Amino acid sequence: MSEKNREGKRTARERMLADRAADEARDRRKKKLVIGGVALAVIAAAVVTGVVVQNQRSKPETPAAAPAGTIGDKNLVIPVGAADAPSVLTVYEDPRCPACGIFEREFSSTVDQLEDAGKIYTNYHIVSFIDRAVPGKGSKTAANALACAQDAGHFRDYHDVLYRNQPDETNDAFGDKATLISLAKQVNGLDTPAFEACVNNNTFGGWVSAVQQDFDKSSYKSTPTVLLNGQPIYPKNGADEITPQNLVKWVDAANQGKQLGATGSHGQSPAPTSTASESNNPSPNAG
Repeated sequence: MSEKNREGKRTARERMLADRAADEARDRRKKKLVIGGVALAVIAAAVVTGVVVQNQRSKPETPAAAPAGTIGDKNLVIPVGAADAPSVLTVYEDPRCPACGIFEREFSSTVDQLEDAGKIYTNYHIVSFIDRAVPGKGSKTAANALACAQDAGHFRDYHDVLYRNQPDETNDAFGDKATLISLAKQVNGLDTPAFEACVNNNTFGGWVSAVQQDFDKSSYKSTPTVLLNGQPIYPKNGADEITPQNLVKWVDAANQGKQLGATGSHGQSPAPTSTASESNNPSPNAG
């Protein structure tokens, strides 16, 4: 074979190898583009999903239904006592909060007496953040049950029963609706099919979420937080610690020279639709 022919064959073979390498490189690029496109699509979908989830988390809750007699912005506050009482006691509580249980077991009878005497108008914010940190759903489920009791006109008595029977924080007994319904038997007039349906159907679940979101926006980060005419009294440091006796003393001092309010049945009088009851508080979100 002549040198010229050998050179021609070598050149053809090299072109063929070069063409094959180019084809393989093109195929690799196509695969990368396809894989990259799929990855981008997945990332884009994840971003969209993340935005949707974040929007769902951050979107302000507007409750579809609020318990009867609630007051304040979006009717997020449960009032107890005479609306024209000279002092306002504002209480932030989580049904699962052990410190709230201690406070209630020590102070509930004194608070009830002050309400019945027309000395204070108590505004309850029933929050439910403990479910975020401790497994279970007892905060939210019990908060809904308290809203159901308010709707039925028996909030105070049921509220006191719940705290007297509060389980340990890590025991999610309040997550069991049957437990909450059974405790209603201790309140005259509350053990009804309507209350049972309200608890089982989580009727005020949206309201419960809205109350918690309102608490999240406030300057208060723990429960119980208790204010007397807008000023924190529990927890309180200093020589003059809060006790039932001191609470009575502070209320009487704040009410000196003022007319007492007209009391309602069991301290729970019909609530006005205005937010004047909380006018002594620092801000709409702070009690």
